[in-house]
Amino acid sequence: MIGDLYADALAGETAEIEYVDGTLVPLEAARWFRLIDGDEELLGRCDSPTLDVGSGPGRLTAELTRRGIRTLGIDITPRAVALTRRAGGFALLRDVFDEVPGSGRWATALLADGNIGIGGNPEALLHRLRQLLRPGGTILAEVAPPGTRSRVDRLRVRRGALAGEWFGWATVSANDVRRIALAAGFSGAECWTAHGRWLARVS
Repeated sequence: MIGDLYADALAGETAEIEYVDGTLVPLEAARWFRLIDGDEELLGRCDSPTLDVGSGPGRLTAELTRRGIRTLGIDITPRAVALTRRAGGFALLRDVFDEVPGSGRWATALLADGNIGIGGNPEALLHRLRQLLRPGGTILAEVAPPGTRSRVDRLRVRRGALAGEWFGWATVSANDVRRIALAAGFSGAECWTAHGRWLARVS
């Protein structure tokens, strides 16, 4: 999610996600500020060091840091990075496809809140994370429930008459995670559900 309107949503402004067909859904940015049901299923599986990709305001980055897990959050929105630091986490303004510190040495890459959709090409994203992970490293991702159609949408953030730039975002079904993981060079993937959320471990 890109642009000033997303940053404003992190500051408490009301915003929506607009699809190219005109569908509008609320952008519920407030949920990213505090731990929610199911987060423990991800947090408890993170090894040190962990890279939190698309860390947003940093609820998971900060919590892992409090638990003694060396964690770095990366996000492309300055306000998100500032909020992560304010919450007690370490964060950098960085695109995952650009240079990332510790390349080849991360134990865990975290893709919470559907961030496996970043860039609209999940295979390319997983391939990039494979470069960043150390041998035997894992990806922990939140995916869509089985039966959901995997797809790529064009989205933008809107508030009233104001709209940001269009960007690609992928939805990945739990049914398709293993196939995408194999295509990206991993050996496999497993999925499970907790508190109504579907999660995946790619290794």
